[in-house]
Amino acid sequence: MKLPVSIALLVCTLPVCAQDLAALSAETRSTVLPVIPKVIATMQEAVANEGVAGAIPVCKDLAPQLIGKKRAETGWDIRRVSLKTRNAERGTPDAWEAAQLADFDRRAASGEKADTIEKSEIVTVDGRPVLRYMKALPVSEICLGCHGPVEGLDADLRQKLADHYPNDRATGYVKGQIRGALTVKRPL
Repeated sequence: MKLPVSIALLVCTLPVCAQDLAALSAETRSTVLPVIPKVIATMQEAVANEGVAGAIPVCKDLAPQLIGKKRAETGWDIRRVSLKTRNAERGTPDAWEAAQLADFDRRAASGEKADTIEKSEIVTVDGRPVLRYMKALPVSEICLGCHGPVEGLDADLRQKLADHYPNDRATGYVKGQIRGALTVKRPL
């Protein structure tokens, strides 16, 4: 007996939908989040040795390299996004990510700790199930050197940021505010 196409599609997707979202989220989290402390430690070292302007390549080059390495290991789409991008080519969120970032901001404004905010959801992309995962990246003390209020950045640093990022919108943050998020699209 041949099943109607709609029933056959439903049966094919049931195992994925029935998977434990919490387990998938935990596995995704433990796989990708270790990149963040590596970037922060490297940033702290660069600032200590070369000053704030000397640390620009850590965020600009090293963080994407570490994320790219993890992307190559897993086959997942992993990147950093923000509503106020510094590098629009790499950091502009898609519609789902923008909605989550706006929700993250609302959650933080309601008192939720920024470093605990995340979202996981199984969605359909091009007819296939995908785990979407996002983890908020709050502004830490080390971030303020380049992402804090513009008037607090020295002229040399502002010029270097303008040279590297002519359309920079990623300043004006305060410690603890959500700067953006690490986002993952994981095919299931």
